[in-house]
Amino acid sequence: QVQLVESGGGLVQAGDSLRLSCAASGRTFSGYAMGWFRQAPGTEREFVADISWRGGITYYADSVKGRFTVSRDNAKTTVYLQMNSLKPEDTAVYYCAADLSALTLRRVAGQYWGQGTQVTVSS
Repeated sequence: QVQLVESGGGLVQAGDSLRLSCAASGRTFSGYAMGWFRQAPGTEREFVADISWRGGITYYADSVKGRFTVSRDNAKTTVYLQMNSLKPEDTAVYYCAADLSALTLRRVAGQYWGQGTQVTVSS
């Protein structure tokens, strides 16, 4: 089992920045790709970004490309999502997930999921 706990969400204004964290604990973190997802009220959960185990490969949804950056610190077993130039349409609950396959994450699936952190962007 891998436990994932997201933090860093909050209420910000359009144009502001936030950094989300996803701390992993439990069994080994080794080998897992990590992804970020979001779900706004009344919508399906959508893929935001993912990062390979060693951090060398990242992938983003078109809606966040150029504004969001995913990174990881394996020594701290933590993954981050730096969100800049936030827009009201970025408002959602943000989740992180872990899976041995990044391709699985891009299908909005994953072996382990966190409980989410709320991000609200006011206009």
